[in-house]
Amino acid sequence: MHPIERLRFVARATGAPPDDVVREAAASLAGFAGDPASLVTACRRLIDRHAANGPIWWLCARTLVAADPADEAWRCLDAYVADPTVTELAHALPDGARAVVVGWPERLAPALARRGDVEVRVVDVDGDGPGFVRALERIDVDAVDVPVAGLAAAVADSDVVVLDLGAASTHTALVAPGSWAAAAVARAAGVDVWAVAGTGRLVPDGMWPALVGRLAGAATAPWERHHDHLPIGLVDRLVGPAGPEAVADGLRRVDTPDAAELRR
Repeated sequence: MHPIERLRFVARATGAPPDDVVREAAASLAGFAGDPASLVTACRRLIDRHAANGPIWWLCARTLVAADPADEAWRCLDAYVADPTVTELAHALPDGARAVVVGWPERLAPALARRGDVEVRVVDVDGDGPGFVRALERIDVDAVDVPVAGLAAAVADSDVVVLDLGAASTHTALVAPGSWAAAAVARAAGVDVWAVAGTGRLVPDGMWPALVGRLAGAATAPWERHHDHLPIGLVDRLVGPAGPEAVADGLRRVDTPDAAELRR
């Protein structure tokens, strides 16, 4: 496939699984390596269409600052695929835990399946809850669908709230709608909140305004956003390649370079 056609395909795949988008984006950017101007344009188009996908920002930033962009794009893909974050999450969950998740955090399913002893309470905010419950049950995970009206009770009666991050800065994280409420209830009830980051999901503060600015036009009111802007202060542990860490320690692992070309 021609690089331009692949780029168009990736840019239009707004509803595709984030992992698939990253894989196709890496192949697309590798095709523009010989033309720096086109590479910058390709990167800006990708982040315009996938602004909430932290790994896309990471991939584009690393490719732009690399001496050999094509080689770097493939190295990024290898690192992304090899990310041990989900495996570390599976190891770290408490035995027999009652865990609350929000929406359909597909990336977390393998960690929940590996444990086998975790009861998952899926808070249904946008109608995704029943589908994710069925997906978990198919892989032998004990799961229950919780209507949004039961969010507070489910969180207060749980051991941990596990939130999947799309992207995060040192002060804010993009999470599924309803996650902010779940985290706030957890703080009031003394329940730990674990935010699952991983390779490419921590964005430098200098690039965060550009990311948020691209999301601003997607909704006319804050409550119509497709993501909650979760204050990092509500997170107790940040889960990354080294497993759950104190938030301050996890935030030091920012692996996305601050590429000036992506700030516009």
